[in-house]
Amino acid sequence: MSAEEKTAQYALAQDCLAHEWKNNPRWRGVERPYTAEDVLRLRGSIQIEHTLARLGAERLWELLQTEPYVNALGAVTGNQAVQQVQAGLKAIYVSGWQVAADANNAGQMYPDQSLYPADSVPNLCRRINSALQRADQVHHAEGKVAPSQTWFAPLVADAEAGFGGTLNAFELMKGMIEAGAACVHFEDQLSSAKKCGHLGGKVLVPTSEAVQKLVAARLAADVMGAPTLVMARTDADSAHLLTSDIDARDREFCTGERTPEGFFRIQGGIQSAIARGLAYAPYADLIWCETSHPDLEEARQFADAIHAKYPEKMLAYNCSPSFNWRKKLDEETIARFQPELARMGYKFQFVTLAGFHALNLSMFELARGYKLAGMTAYCRLQEKEFSRETQYGYGAVKHQRFVGTGYFDQVQQVISGGLASTTAMAGSTETEQFGGLKPLLHPQHGPDAACQPILGDCPHLPVQIEPGPEEMLLPSGD
Repeated sequence: MSAEEKTAQYALAQDCLAHEWKNNPRWRGVERPYTAEDVLRLRGSIQIEHTLARLGAERLWELLQTEPYVNALGAVTGNQAVQQVQAGLKAIYVSGWQVAADANNAGQMYPDQSLYPADSVPNLCRRINSALQRADQVHHAEGKVAPSQTWFAPLVADAEAGFGGTLNAFELMKGMIEAGAACVHFEDQLSSAKKCGHLGGKVLVPTSEAVQKLVAARLAADVMGAPTLVMARTDADSAHLLTSDIDARDREFCTGERTPEGFFRIQGGIQSAIARGLAYAPYADLIWCETSHPDLEEARQFADAIHAKYPEKMLAYNCSPSFNWRKKLDEETIARFQPELARMGYKFQFVTLAGFHALNLSMFELARGYKLAGMTAYCRLQEKEFSRETQYGYGAVKHQRFVGTGYFDQVQQVISGGLASTTAMAGSTETEQFGGLKPLLHPQHGPDAACQPILGDCPHLPVQIEPGPEEMLLPSGD
């Protein structure tokens, strides 16, 4: 190819990208303070395809446009993500808090204060997508259709405050895309002093700096060639410290006081959060205002203010486990909370730490039951698994198949031309004892096993248990 042809091709690529940004409805309401030429210059000589990130972003965008709202739970392991998809959820949240607590590269238990290595969330995204891929391979090899037609639910991942400046945010976004994230959120806290949104001592960066991180994230996605969604989170509702008053938009909330560290004291609250949400809206696909309690009226106030200027801007809401829901709201309000939010434009709603709490409580229940009742308690868990398998397609009860033993038997048979004698599932305990099983207790012959607590009344318990199941050991549903 001649130099003239290369120049013409480069110009055409610029025109195509600029035309895409201007005319594709996907980019309506999104501003880019850079050009298509900037993106192509920074991309390099070839564009590497990031299939999972692209498909996830396209899937999430479609869901956000067609569903009343998309709800998700935080997953802390790949297996949890598989169960969420099997149960019918259409997106998965990947929480930095959960990564800090029990899924970071340092192997530590940390509070949510950006103490863990910066690539920990991308690595959890990678592990989750690997687990979903294995589930897809197992089901596809068996000729089965995945729940909702795909195992690859889009991942919404937590980039915290970017773990540094704009270049850190740029590189972190690239890592998220390489790991297959569909959407990434950045918050406006100072990364070196970052706190969980429900802790004290939060320090905000100037609005202009937060905007630059959003721009950095969008630029990274464009350079990577992925339509990854960018979510902007503001902690201004409950933050009372600011690094600098250089941005005029922040000054109306400054009190004039300084802290011993040199931070500026500010008035937090919903008006401060609204001001920042409006500043971030042109550069983000969704806006998230972190709140300190579940409040529909406060949510409506934020939504109305954003939509007055940006009527089509989508919003996100953290249905946080840090809230004591029944203490703050009555049962009727809790039941209608998410549909009400959806009508206000909160299109993505999620329980950040669901994986952490579900993992801990389920193991505590089993361990306490096992301590008091031995194998009777474990058998009750197993009966619940059998019931869920028959009723709803739960697959982990057959743990050998679940992790891919049968899939790799097929691989081995293909390699050996069908002559392998060392395949694992044939003659296995699981095949002999779990094949074709039905629930041990069926509703028409007695109580449904899936509804029984691990600890409770049983005529053949080997140890004495206080009469009546404890409330904490009762099933969460049915």
